[in-house]
Order: sequence, then structure tokens, then C-alpha cells
Amino acid sequence: MGYWYDDYDDFDYGDDFTLSDYEVSPDTVLIEGPLYAQSRRGDIGSEWWSMAWVEVLQQLGYDSRMQRGKTYARNGSVKHLQISHGMVYAEVSGSRYKPYRTAIHLSVLDDEAWDAVLAALSKQAIYAAKLLAGEMPPDIETLFQQAGYSLFPRNSRDLNFECSCPDWGDPCKHATAVYYLVAEQLDIDPFLLFHLRGRNREGILDAL
Repeated sequence: MGYWYDDYDDFDYGDDFTLSDYEVSPDTVLIEGPLYAQSRRGDIGSEWWSMAWVEVLQQLGYDSRMQRGKTYARNGSVKHLQISHGMVYAEVSGSRYKPYRTAIHLSVLDDEAWDAVLAALSKQAIYAAKLLAGEMPPDIETLFQQAGYSLFPRNSRDLNFECSCPDWGDPCKHATAVYYLVAEQLDIDPFLLFHLRGRNREGILDAL
């Protein structure tokens, strides 16, 4: 959630929120920028799984914050993405001279959850075949739910936002821009969704 300050000109960024404050997995994926969304108008995200990722914001009632986030996702404001287990970190240019520090936090599935999910996945060869081909099986969320879990965030306990900007909105436009750009990265590599939930590509394929 953004930090509120009455006078934007006197807003003190301080050192209260930096990447070093967080435990970052050694297999963090770094995507250098500035990043520009490939979609120049309309929806962002072309594959069903990236569209489902975006729909999470709509289901959580964040529609009013999403349009301005699209603008920031398309104009190169996001300087880079660091995608780790349970977190996306980015610096995003705004109205101030110094980029805002933005993070998206997702709950990570524990070992017991992954053992159950991977056991279910491994029983059906089609899942491994599709994932190896760079596709997310269309009913994979159903399989996760049958195991008692979810691949996509379901509620505010699964997903929350942090930004050093003075915008009280939650999520702010900077965090929403980062969220949209993650959707486009999921178009390229669906394994990043597993990565965010706590298992990288190698771990998934080894188990399958």
C-alpha cells in the first residue's frame, strides 16, 4: 500500500523500503528495462493464463486503479522487474525525480502443498507435455483446487502491494503497472507463475 503524505513536495522517501529488506531467492529472474507493454491498446496479456492473472485484480475489485496502471506499463515507467519466490520488485518512474520502489507480494505454497500438487500433475502426461511446450494446461487451476490449493491468487491474503509513492490507493498505479508487465512476462514464460508460488522451472520439470 502506498504511503500517505499531505505535501508531495516534502515527501521523504527515506530508507524504509528497499529490496535489501526482503529475502530474495537466489534464482530470482531479472528483466532489465525500461519495459514497454507489447499491447499498445486494449487488454494486456494474450494467453489464457496471463488474462487470468489480470482478472484477479478485477475479481478483487481493483478495476478503478487498472487504467492508469496500463498507461504506466506502456510508457516505459517501469525500469526493471525482479521476479522472486513470493515477490515482484521494481522501480517505477513517477512525478518525482526519484523512482518509486514497488513490490507485489504473493503467498508461497509450502513443501506439503507442492508435494500434493506435483503428485497430481505427474499422474497425467499431458501436463508435462504442455508445460514443456511452453503452454499452461487449461484445467490446471482445477487440478490445484482438487489438491486443496490455488495457482492464481484468490484473495487479499494471497496478494498484496507495497509502494513508496504518496498515493493512498491500494494498489497504486505504479504497482498496477508492474502487475500488468508481469502478465506479459507470463505470456512468454508460464513457468514464472509457478516461480512466484515457490517452485522454479527446473523443480517442476524434475518432479514431472
